[in-house]
Amino acid sequence: MKTTGTRSLILFFLTLGFLAGMLLFLGDFIQDGGDWAIQPFNKHITQGSSLSGRVLDRDGEVLAYSDDTGRVYHSDREVRLALLHPVGDTRGYIATSAQYLYRAELSGYHLVTGLTSPFGQTNGSDVTLTLDAQLCKTARQALSGKKGAVVVYNYKTGQILCEVSSPAFDPGAPPEDLDTDETGKYDGVYLNNVLSSTYTPGSTFKVITAAAAIENIPDLDGRTFTCNGSVVINGNQINCTASHGQIDFKTAFSHSCNVAFGELAVELGADVMTATAERLGFNQSFSVNGASTARSSYDVSDATADGLAWSGIGQYTDLANPMHMAILMGAIANGGTPVMPYFVQSVTTSFGLVTETGSAVLGEEMMSSSTAQRLQEYMRNNVSSYYGDGMFPGMEVCAKTGTAEVGGGKHPTGWIVGFSANSATPYAFAVVVEEGSSGIGSAGSVASTVMGALAS
Repeated sequence: MKTTGTRSLILFFLTLGFLAGMLLFLGDFIQDGGDWAIQPFNKHITQGSSLSGRVLDRDGEVLAYSDDTGRVYHSDREVRLALLHPVGDTRGYIATSAQYLYRAELSGYHLVTGLTSPFGQTNGSDVTLTLDAQLCKTARQALSGKKGAVVVYNYKTGQILCEVSSPAFDPGAPPEDLDTDETGKYDGVYLNNVLSSTYTPGSTFKVITAAAAIENIPDLDGRTFTCNGSVVINGNQINCTASHGQIDFKTAFSHSCNVAFGELAVELGADVMTATAERLGFNQSFSVNGASTARSSYDVSDATADGLAWSGIGQYTDLANPMHMAILMGAIANGGTPVMPYFVQSVTTSFGLVTETGSAVLGEEMMSSSTAQRLQEYMRNNVSSYYGDGMFPGMEVCAKTGTAEVGGGKHPTGWIVGFSANSATPYAFAVVVEEGSSGIGSAGSVASTVMGALAS
């Protein structure tokens, strides 16, 4: 009897363990079945041949759909090129795209029937983006064949209106040598520069140095700086773009004086500069519809005084991600706290049920409202008194340009970041142009074109 009782007890626990395991499996199956179905080893799904749902822009323009021939993209080649990275390619190589991130929904996965309906037909959901196809086309054309990134988002709603990365290829007619070319002409075509790249920020980083100065130097607006075209720090020369003479802080910011900002970074010190940079989004990534941005980087742990000075100017080892910089602009525009961006507006099943809707979500506070207000004033002065309001008519744009030296015999990387303070056009933006001229000459002209299209 004792043996029988022991065996019964063992059998009871084995049965209990089996049932518990089944319950866990069923729970995971219900929650993650769609992800299981679209694992990379299921090539017929992950490479697009099973995507039956459509991808549309904010105005209902169909950007991608499927017919008997396979996956079909927008009829306008320029739109296809402009939206390659947010829409995606047929083979699923662009991991930050809608066709990759929402491949289960586009494939029509269902808990009971799997990837097909009871009638053997796929029932993929439609994915509607927040992007404006024609605005993205305008942005790509404004880049004039240069490599880079353009992002514009509504800092009140979080909707990304423009997300363009270059270089790109036509997903509707991929080059025959796309996978075999060894010259490097297609390098970077699968990389979404808006989300997945980082660049030397140049003088756009002076926004971060300015924030640190605002918060830690009480008499900042009363300070004057002497710029004779360069300054020697730790035995090394920090060069400026001009000899600005005696200038106050606002003027130093608008004229992007390297001497003033190098001296400020040294005065503030590595700890304060690092703490400010990290509070403003450096050394972390952000999530955009489940895709993580590349981490902007600020590391002066081993910097000498001259290295610290160059870091405050936006050189040294500083790196910035375009989406992060747009989020930072949104935070300044919103009084210190960003609304987080997204590019998928809704997911709608084949029978009309909306299963996902994008909405405004506040991120973590990056700065106090008073700091944000001061930065708004300084950045507004940049445009009104220096760049010229003619770049952005009627939009009350606040901005900072940057011309980042990258070495290697290459032309500098041009940047402009900013936002419209006009409540009728609540847009924040970041533009990067590789091998450009000055920030205002290359990135500035792109931003002017894109923002002008939004205002018209």
